[in-house]
Amino acid sequence: MKTLVIAEKPDMGRNIAAVIEPKAVNKRSYLEGEHYIVTWAIGHLITLAEPEKYDEKYKRWNIHDLPILPVTFQLIPYPKTINQLQLIADLAKRCDRLVNACDAGREGQYIFYLIQHYLHLQQPVKRLWISDLTAETIRNGFPQLRNEQDFAHLTKAAKARSEADWIIGMNASRAFTTKHRVLLSVGRVQTPVLALIYDRQLEIEDFDSQTYYDVVAHFTQQDTTYRGIWQGDRLLDKNIAIQIATDTTGQIGHITQYECKETKEYAQKLYDLTALQREANAKLAFSAKKTLDLAQSLYEKHKLITYPRTNSNYVTEQNIPDMHRALEALRHTQYQQLVEGANKALVNKNNRFICNPAKVEDHHAILPTAKKAQTLTPDERNLYDLIIKRFISQFYPPAEYKIHTIITAVHSHEFKTSVKEQTHVGWKKIYSDGQDKQEQDEEWTDLPFQIQPTIQVQNLQTEVNEKHTQPPKPYTEGTLLRAMESAGKQLENEELREVMKDAGLGTPATRAATIERLKQVEYITMQGKRIVITNKGRTAVELIRQAGIQLLTSPEMTGLWERRLHEISRGIAEDKPFMAKVKEFATHIVDQVRKQASVAKSSFDRESDSTNKTKKSIRKKRAASSK
Repeated sequence: MKTLVIAEKPDMGRNIAAVIEPKAVNKRSYLEGEHYIVTWAIGHLITLAEPEKYDEKYKRWNIHDLPILPVTFQLIPYPKTINQLQLIADLAKRCDRLVNACDAGREGQYIFYLIQHYLHLQQPVKRLWISDLTAETIRNGFPQLRNEQDFAHLTKAAKARSEADWIIGMNASRAFTTKHRVLLSVGRVQTPVLALIYDRQLEIEDFDSQTYYDVVAHFTQQDTTYRGIWQGDRLLDKNIAIQIATDTTGQIGHITQYECKETKEYAQKLYDLTALQREANAKLAFSAKKTLDLAQSLYEKHKLITYPRTNSNYVTEQNIPDMHRALEALRHTQYQQLVEGANKALVNKNNRFICNPAKVEDHHAILPTAKKAQTLTPDERNLYDLIIKRFISQFYPPAEYKIHTIITAVHSHEFKTSVKEQTHVGWKKIYSDGQDKQEQDEEWTDLPFQIQPTIQVQNLQTEVNEKHTQPPKPYTEGTLLRAMESAGKQLENEELREVMKDAGLGTPATRAATIERLKQVEYITMQGKRIVITNKGRTAVELIRQAGIQLLTSPEMTGLWERRLHEISRGIAEDKPFMAKVKEFATHIVDQVRKQASVAKSSFDRESDSTNKTKKSIRKKRAASSK
């Protein structure tokens, strides 16, 4: 008998068949050769059944029938792809062994599990676990097939994630919808994400801008000129600022402190999916979903990059030779000049900025393969360019700087200067846009900066600049992805973000879908790159919090749930206690909503934040006039 190989999608199946059965007969929905039959799911073929499958009474939404807590979840096929599912069942009867060749990740594992479980397939299973779809990787992967049992914990986590989302989403959505007579979508991940957006919007609307004044002196010493910012408490009185400027303009200054430190700035880490989505949003204005779709196309269709749905930006020792080969493959492309400046010796197993096996779990960072790009769409090309440049930058030395810090005194006033002098361009040569050159309150120069601390300076002019404190910025998809990654904690420290990665909202593979879901249910809209919460979205968050279910809107708590799922996938935690807590929480949600007073349907009318801000301004004016 033969072996049935089940891939996740048609392109993946055909790529695999071309390697293991090059003479296979194409039967449209499968390929058959001497030893293997290769077929595919079309994404998910099976889903969890709707509540009415358990009891007819659930066809009618009624808050008194909640909570719905299945002991054993029932599965149903998707009607549109039921023929493919039946085909897999028929092919399996002709085979005595199965190979799970779905995506090497949690969702890929779950897709295969659902097929196997629903069809009651009893054949022994092996697992193909590869990070790219090049012929060489597939050819090497089949002799190293792993036991499916090795991934039992990952299957448990995938199953728990799906069932937890069903329990929370189904019960919370039905409870709030029936109570308030408006279709309200509530979810284990999407609701905390919506709460992040809501809270940011309130911060913006409640922000009162404050006017303050910067006093800036322009100094010269021989051939060197530099700026200094007055040091002291924030100046809120313009007259005081003007007086300082008057007292110091044209006066002689003395350098009271001078420090020069040498520093190195290493290339940014290789991309994981979330980092790629953030950068593509910032530089190319791509949505998270668009970036994921393009990355998936570069992986599946063009075989130009490795598996994109990864949460790691490191590689293992085994990846180093592949990185060297990929670099060589770029030599005779548009990147030839950058490759010629690269140093292979910098990418080695001892370079912990790149190679850190302890931080690679299921998948390493996104890498280009050695395959050369052929015909790409403009969007595919732009995303591929981001990946290539980030990759090549790993083969360049760090950028080197001298940081000059100067305190200049003019009479009793002190002015502080920071100058960043570039001494070696390093990896930044790759980026012609000169990214990150200018930083707040910092002068940047690629010319030698020479200052003599013992020689007096001349203050040519002191100017007063009026400034205004700025509210927090609205979320873009890129900044929201970062907040989701760290469960809402705005962590600038990269190491802290690493610690929080396993406690984020959703996974790299699901975050884009969560944002798209919020758009579909009209909780958010887009104004250019800005995410704007609608009145429906506002009201949904407020109702949940008024019901005393803050946990449902807590990014950090939901992030900890995601961490527990991660622990289940590693075999560190068990799925049953987790599911018991999920059911307990669903019961609590229903109980709280039952006690809540209904609100008028008009409360959910869709409005932009600008409309709400106008209303708030009117309320403030009315309150002021009544005093």
